[in-house]
Amino acid sequence: MRRAIIVVLVLVLSLSSLTAETFRFKYIKDEKYRLLTEVNEEVYVNGVRSHQANILNKIAVDTLAVRNRTGLISATFLTSERAYGVQTSFSLAEEYESLFWRDEFGRYDIGEAYFMPVVRHVPSFPEEDITPGTSWSAPGEEAHDLRRSFAIEGPVRFPMTVRYTYVGSERREGRKLEVISIEYEVQHRLEGLTSRRAQVPVLIEGISEQTYYWDNEKGQPHSYNEEFDFVFYLSDGQTVEYIGRAEGLLLESVELDREQVAEDIARELQERGVEDTTVVAEEEGVTLNLQNIQFEANSALLRDSEQAKLRKIGEILKNYPERDILITGHTARVSGYTESDHQRLSEQRALAVADYLLSLGALRAIQVTTRGMGHREPLSDNNTEQGRRQNRRVEITILEN
Repeated sequence: MRRAIIVVLVLVLSLSSLTAETFRFKYIKDEKYRLLTEVNEEVYVNGVRSHQANILNKIAVDTLAVRNRTGLISATFLTSERAYGVQTSFSLAEEYESLFWRDEFGRYDIGEAYFMPVVRHVPSFPEEDITPGTSWSAPGEEAHDLRRSFAIEGPVRFPMTVRYTYVGSERREGRKLEVISIEYEVQHRLEGLTSRRAQVPVLIEGISEQTYYWDNEKGQPHSYNEEFDFVFYLSDGQTVEYIGRAEGLLLESVELDREQVAEDIARELQERGVEDTTVVAEEEGVTLNLQNIQFEANSALLRDSEQAKLRKIGEILKNYPERDILITGHTARVSGYTESDHQRLSEQRALAVADYLLSLGALRAIQVTTRGMGHREPLSDNNTEQGRRQNRRVEITILEN
C-alpha cells in the first residue's frame, strides 16, 4: 500500500517537477539552528502491551568549521519524556554532547564513543542529478544507548541499507520543498555485548518508513515524519517491541541578546514586586533563580504565595514564546534524607513549577524540559538557615539555542 501511494505521489508531483535536481548539504561557519523531534511509541514485552511514551528531543546545532564542503557539527541533545496522553511538561531523561563531520552528501565521520545522533548517514544523496521517480540505495547506521535498559556502557551500533525515492517537489508556507521517501529494514545479530545484567539484546529486527522534506535552496532538512516498528530479542528469550510514529522540524535559531534580556527581566521583576528572584546572563541562556521557593513540607505542592509569584513570572515568560525553557529543581541538603530522596524531590518540584506555568498558559508543553539536580549544586553553606534558603531553589532558564 505504501509503495502504491509513493507511485501516485510521484505521478502527481512530477508534473510540476520534471527538471533534474542536485541534492547537497550546505554548511556555513557559525550557523546555528535547532531540531525538534517528537516520538509517540507503544512498548510491548513478550507481545503484551507494557506502556506508551511521549519522547521529545531538542537538538541545538552549531557549525564550528567548514572544509571542502564538509561541516564540523557540534550538537547538544536534550531527550525528555512524559507518559503518553498527559498534558504535563517533559522531564529530562538524558543530555548528550556530540561532535562529528558530515560531508555534502550526508555521510558522517563520527567517533565511536558518541551516542547521538541515533540515525547516521540518513539521508545520503547520490552524486548524480535526479528526477522525480529516481530511486537509489546507500548505507546507513543506527546507534542506541542501552545503558539504562541493559547496562551496556557504549553505543550499540549496527548498519542498514537505506532505500530512497525522490517523489517530487511541493510548496509549503511559501517554500519549495523536495519530497523524499526513505525506507530501511534491520535484521542485525548483536555479538560480544557485555553487561553486569543477565539479559542483553542478541538480535534486532525492524522497519522504518519516512517521508522527508528537504529545502534544496538552503541545503538543509525542513521536516520529516516516520512510522517505525523495532523488536529487540533478548538473551533470555524475551522480546521488547517499540511501535510508533515520529515527526521532526528544523527551526531557525535567532540569537538571544542575553545581557539585554537579563536587564529587561530584572526590571520587570522589580516592577512586579517579585522577591527572592535574581536574573543572570550565562552561556546557556538567561536564568531566573527563584530562591527559597516554598512548598508544603517534604512535598512538591506549591504554597499559595509561590503561586502568586509564578503568576507574575509567567507574564514575563510570555514574552519569549519561541524560546525553549529549561526548569531545574535544587534542594538544600538536610540530614535524614538520602541522595535519591533529594534527587526525586528536586525533580518533582521542577515539574510542579513547570506544570503550574503550563496551567496558566504562560508556556507550552513542547517548550519546556524539567530536571532535578538534588543537592549537588549548592550556592551556599547548607549548615546555615540562610544558606539553605539559597540552595532550596528552582531555576528557569530561557535557552540560547
